[in-house]
Amino acid sequence: MALNNKLSERAQGMCELCTSETAVHEYTVSPKSDDNIEHQVALCDKCLQELEKQNGDGTYWRFLEGTIWNPEPPIQALSYRILHTYKDQDWAADIINSIEVDENIVQWALSAFEVEEVHRDSFGNKLENGDTVVLTQALDVKGTNFSAPKGTVVKRIRLVADNVEQIEGKINDQTIVILTKYVKKG
Repeated sequence: MALNNKLSERAQGMCELCTSETAVHEYTVSPKSDDNIEHQVALCDKCLQELEKQNGDGTYWRFLEGTIWNPEPPIQALSYRILHTYKDQDWAADIINSIEVDENIVQWALSAFEVEEVHRDSFGNKLENGDTVVLTQALDVKGTNFSAPKGTVVKRIRLVADNVEQIEGKINDQTIVILTKYVKKG
């Protein structure tokens, strides 16, 4: 995407990461998705190509030692995100340890690495509140005098909010906790 006038003016026509090449792309720093320049960075072709690489060695990004100090939040967030990608390399770890970035910027930067925790059954199917599941093996129900045989249908389950490996459901009119690895979505 070509640069809009405001972004080009802020960047003074130069890439806001490497600061040595002409900026030709608007790059919106996720998870933001709008065209607000407060969420965008002006990039050159080379920086955009390096960002899109899946398995680079990171040596290209050593100039971020200076860029991370830019006062613009999207530039800080993108710089921090790139540095975090290479945090196992000494040069990136040294830069990260030498800076103090606002916590909101760090959260914005690290949001790209978050993986949504989802309840899944034994076959990898996503479970949701209200689903019906079938037990894939017999379960002894602790605290009761019965066991639930394989094939037992559990209707209208509830997801345990703080543990993706557990759901709640009623068997024999008793609400019990069931491990998701022992159920199949019905």
